[in-house]
Amino acid sequence: MRARFRVLLLLLCALSVRCKGSSDQAPTVVRTAKPASVNAADGMCKEHGVLEAICTKCNPKLIPVFQAKGDWCPEHGFPESVCPLCHPERGGKPAVHVAADDAPADGTRIHFKSKRTAAVVGIETIEAALRPNEAALVAPARVAYDATRLALVNARSPGVVRELKVDIGRKVKRGDALLTIDSAGVGADRARLAAARARVRVAQENFGRESQLEKEGISSRSSLLRAQQELDSANSEQAALAASLSVLGAGSQGVGGYTLTSPLAGTVTERLVNIGRFVGTEEVLLQIVDTSEVWAELDVAEPDLPSVRAGQSVMLRFDGLPDREFSGVISYLAPAIDTSTRSAKARVPLKNEDGMLRANLYGQARIAAGEARTGVSVPRAAVQRVKDVSLVFVRLDDDEYETRRVQLGASNEASFEVLKGIRPGERVVTVGSYLLKTETLKGSIGAGCCEAD
Repeated sequence: MRARFRVLLLLLCALSVRCKGSSDQAPTVVRTAKPASVNAADGMCKEHGVLEAICTKCNPKLIPVFQAKGDWCPEHGFPESVCPLCHPERGGKPAVHVAADDAPADGTRIHFKSKRTAAVVGIETIEAALRPNEAALVAPARVAYDATRLALVNARSPGVVRELKVDIGRKVKRGDALLTIDSAGVGADRARLAAARARVRVAQENFGRESQLEKEGISSRSSLLRAQQELDSANSEQAALAASLSVLGAGSQGVGGYTLTSPLAGTVTERLVNIGRFVGTEEVLLQIVDTSEVWAELDVAEPDLPSVRAGQSVMLRFDGLPDREFSGVISYLAPAIDTSTRSAKARVPLKNEDGMLRANLYGQARIAAGEARTGVSVPRAAVQRVKDVSLVFVRLDDDEYETRRVQLGASNEASFEVLKGIRPGERVVTVGSYLLKTETLKGSIGAGCCEAD
């Protein structure tokens, strides 16, 4: 594999790219522009952490090529543009800065100077054929807890854990006691509440006495109003303190103790506290999960997103449960695409009454994408992406290939449906399509050492 990529890259430097209608005698022009994006499906060198096709550690004959282009890091022995030590954020791939307008025009042709070149470097093609499309999309899936059925329990007031009533694996009901905490702050609030209640009683008696005296003409109206004001103030203080203590959710446990109770029925899945530990209000002490329903989170690839929407049916299989199949409906499709994976999250709620679906269980989802139909299909390896543009390379002759901008339809784990851009019977490039793409992109890996007419 490495030897084939090495030969492929070196011999591609002998390519000549020309557009439809151009003349072989046209003047040569050196390419200059932004780097091209790299397809995530291309192989990485596991030992050195860069693209295998341009790894100068495994393929030292590539070193003069990059040195001649001025793309060389002498300190670490890699091309500067992909050096994993100088640019760890790039992950051993060229920086992605290609605009959609930089994608090659439809019909751009790549011409080999020798008819033997394609065979020598190992370019492979396959015939685009009419095939019945299953009208289903395939996406990786992962089981996650239903966020509406997950509780993170924390302290209501800072204090010391006095007693633990549950542990990991314990099933609890809503309102069951979980643990008790001694808190000086709670003790102070309870003392203030007792004082506030006494103040209310005194203010009520004083207001009643002033009301009677005012009726008898002994007390003035202003004295009655002052008594009314004091009573209102006392009532307000008592109500505020009572509301503050009500969030504790349980009755008194000594002067400053309080008990935390379960907000839902479920299973204790995490315990992050021990007896005697001082805890604050921001710490998570226990995690409780109701696993009777879970979510399947799908990573829908960017090209498949136009065919996916909420309400579509999904069939799921998981690696740990090979003999079972689960069905559901997409309830949510994220409005944003992850910049790292170029995919969007979709959510499928699933019943889990027997508890077999566990968090982080991985599998595959098949999304129903409409009625089955017959259309032109090409392997996934034949499709290259430049931002929002999908490209396929068509073999015209032993020494000539043509770039096609294509419109994709349904897909599965092996192929894409091509709605526009490819005709049945045309031979499309599979192995070597990425390096052909770089030859049509200005300033990309592999380009720049070739001439454009």
